[in-house]
Parts: sequence; structure tokens; C-alpha cells
Amino acid sequence: MSHEFDLANTPKVFCKIFFINRVFSRTICGFFTGMSYRIMNNHCPLCDSEDAPEYFSDSSRIYFNCRTCGLIFVPSRYFPSRAEEKARYDLHQNSLDNAGYRAYLERLFVPMNGMLSPRSRGLDFGCGPGRPGLSLLFEQAGHVMAVYDPYYAPDEDALTRKYDFISATEVVEHLHEPGRTLDMLWRLLLPGGTLGIMTQMFPGVKEQFAKWHYRSDFTHVCFFARTTFEWLARKWGIESVFIGNEVIIMRNNGGQA
Repeated sequence: MSHEFDLANTPKVFCKIFFINRVFSRTICGFFTGMSYRIMNNHCPLCDSEDAPEYFSDSSRIYFNCRTCGLIFVPSRYFPSRAEEKARYDLHQNSLDNAGYRAYLERLFVPMNGMLSPRSRGLDFGCGPGRPGLSLLFEQAGHVMAVYDPYYAPDEDALTRKYDFISATEVVEHLHEPGRTLDMLWRLLLPGGTLGIMTQMFPGVKEQFAKWHYRSDFTHVCFFARTTFEWLARKWGIESVFIGNEVIIMRNNGGQA
């Protein structure tokens, strides 16, 4: 439940503290940094449902589970700062010369590439530091790629063009506003376009979630299940293809965000 404050009937000292905190919260906005100003912010950041009771908690964070779309998420007070987030991402040193890393990216690249027409135009969203490996694979296959990352490739112009396909590898679990960001990506797709996502879908049993290594990364703030992507597909009026427990491919056949 969201609680609204009547500042007119609230002591001035509290009002001042509330205002300062509110202003501070507004400084950490963006695709990966969220703009939630709620005090009790258990509104689902994907579907905005208020039906999201506490699911699990430990010494570090509290997790809510949306009963509408199935997303598990942490409140915005647990979001890392931009500096903390970037310091974590700077540790990622990946290269296609690493056979294991290349094989990992191919879990999305191979099935997605098989759905594309020659010389399709693509966007690698959240490409990360260094030479983006997935975009390079698509370029080697003859496609024309753009990249975007709020820290390493902050080309806002890339978010104004239309694409035949968009890839987001290990991105959605970091989104502070997944509903807004995914709707934005969907609108960037041309008719017949394809959105490919890689993320680990969470176990459906609470005991497994408690032991799940994926939630231990403090930059992971929302966790999708198969039912979450199925909800998203219904919202957009499309069908989704699941490959294993990590790859989700969605095609824009006329559905609208």
C-alpha cells in the first residue's frame, strides 16, 4: 500500500527532512536508476500493481512478489548508487576470445540470428564495457549494429531510431524501472521486429529463491519468471519463445506497448 503525506498538517521539521530526501531521490534517475519517490514503494515497477506482498527477506534486502505479473523486486531504497553500480560493472572483463563467454552469448545469438533477414538493423541495449561481444557477433553475421549503455555508450540518439531487432543480455535484472524501459524498447522495434533477452528466470519455490546465487548481486534488483514474460507478451499482444531458462525471444507482430 502506498501512503501519501499531508504536508500541510505535518510538522515543519519533518517537512524539511521529507523535502530533502525527496530532492536527493530525484538525483538518481534514468533507465537503470529509477525515479520512485514512494515511502512504501511496493508498487510493482513492471505493471504498477499494488498487489505485491513481501516474498522474502534477509539481512541485506526485502523482496516483494507481484501477484499480477509475477515479478520479484526490491524496494528502491536498496538500489545502488550510480557510482556503486558502475564500479560493479567495471569488473566485467569479457572478450569473444574467451570460448566460454562466446558460447554463453551464442545461447541468444544463434536462435535470434536464425530469425533475422540479411543485413538487419539491430541495437545492443546495455552493451557493457569494452568491445560489446554480442553486437560483434551480429556484425560478423552481416547485420548493422548500434549500441547503447548508460555508462559505456550513452548515445541517446540510438534510442530515437527504429530497429529490426534489439538484444538485451543480462540487462533486465538491473532495471530500476523495467516497465518504462521495456515499453520503450518495444516501441523502437519495426513491425516484425524481434526483442531478445537473456536473464536467469527465478525458481518458483521460495526455498530455492533463498539459495539462488543470482539474487546475491546487489545490482540485481528485479527478477523475472516465465510467467512474467508471459504477462508481458499478453500486454503487447504477442507470443514469446523460451529457450532454456535464460533466453526469451519476442517478436513484434503488430502488438503495441
